Amino acid sequence: MVDPSPFGFPLARLRSMRRLGALVLALALVAAACSDSSDSSDAGADDDVAADAASGDDSVESDDEESDSSDDDEPAPTLPAGNVTPNPDYDYASHDYSGDPVQSALNAGPDNPAFPPPIVDPFDIVSGGPPPDGIPPIDDPIFVTQEEAESFIADVDEAVVVVEVNGEAKAYPISILIWHEIVNDEIGGVPVTVTYCPLCNSALAFDRRLGDRVLDFGTSGSLYQSALVMYDRQTESLWAHFTGQGLVGHFAGAQLDLIPAQTLSIAQYAELHPDGLVLSTDTGWARNYGTNPYVGYDNEETEPIGGFISQPIDERLRSKRRVVGVVDEAGPIAITLSTLSETGVLAVDQDGRNLVLFHQSGLSSSLDDQAISNGADIGQTGVFIPAGPDGEALTFSTTGDGEWTDAETGSVWSINGLATDGPLAGERLTAVPHVDTFWFAWATYRPGTLLVE
Repeated sequence: MVDPSPFGFPLARLRSMRRLGALVLALALVAAACSDSSDSSDAGADDDVAADAASGDDSVESDDEESDSSDDDEPAPTLPAGNVTPNPDYDYASHDYSGDPVQSALNAGPDNPAFPPPIVDPFDIVSGGPPPDGIPPIDDPIFVTQEEAESFIADVDEAVVVVEVNGEAKAYPISILIWHEIVNDEIGGVPVTVTYCPLCNSALAFDRRLGDRVLDFGTSGSLYQSALVMYDRQTESLWAHFTGQGLVGHFAGAQLDLIPAQTLSIAQYAELHPDGLVLSTDTGWARNYGTNPYVGYDNEETEPIGGFISQPIDERLRSKRRVVGVVDEAGPIAITLSTLSETGVLAVDQDGRNLVLFHQSGLSSSLDDQAISNGADIGQTGVFIPAGPDGEALTFSTTGDGEWTDAETGSVWSINGLATDGPLAGERLTAVPHVDTFWFAWATYRPGTLLVE
């Protein structure tokens, strides 16, 4: 394998050179995420630079950063490509992704005949500042009990990304993910990668099996539409964190299977999974875990960093309005978090889709205050098919104390779709993969999305 370029994908570097002055300032913000210093006291981001980035000043750039895998190349039906437009003259579905790559997409040009055609304009993949793995992924995660996790989780409302596969659940604190962005792990016997992009406020998990390969993912140091671009170490292809789709290289056009992931408070995780493990701060890296290097970034009155986005932003909402995004067979849909939080439950039955969304308070924003534990309460969400174990339709209402009941059986349900009491106790609603994110990110990747506000 060819050694990675020190600044990532070369064509992206050509564009980033046009913003060299901004990149110098960006490095000040990402230095903390890239540093491997043993002194964690110097791992905090520069507050002034972070504040400028949060304000949307384009002169400052910051780094973003259970199922069996489907056979070969068939795309997951819940994860279409959004604004990613594959070459219409190329049959990606029939492409043979087996065999060994000839070159690395971190170094080779996009027109390399060894690769399928890139499915995005490579000039839209821009440098975020650090080199590949400058923001270090976690490859050998260490987990601790919830009692042990109290030593580094300061508040019961702190956010964790919860992933459950084959009956095994694990929690990944965003206070750790915000410094690493990728964790390569195994849950319930399934190899998974758990990812978080601070610039999009998006947490997604994928099955990292593809064909006969098990992939390990790293941070490329680049962004596509302000979202983390991953690369796999087996072929050094570039992947979109927001869709799990191969962008450039050996796996261009390939699709990872999405695994449902839910961002919950550590308290809610403990209630639902009292024996569940928590990712430890014993990562091998010295970081100011619990500190937010993107202070104020989630301020709805500010704009995202324009230099990282080449597509026009849908103006139906302010760029940083929080939304719950879902892609199902009927297409993409976004529900504003404010609308959902007002009612606590929302049924969506239109355009061929039938969904129910839950919202529960008690989850701190990780992108608000410098101390993640002090973040504003944004609440936690769940998206489900509103049907019982025999397919019978269920109609939900909130109890007002963090639980829901269905009118048909009177059963009581939790934020993860588990019936905790009543005739259906022990049953689970079918979870629909969703992402809690900013409007600009969702709308840019999913143009033409149906908006519910």
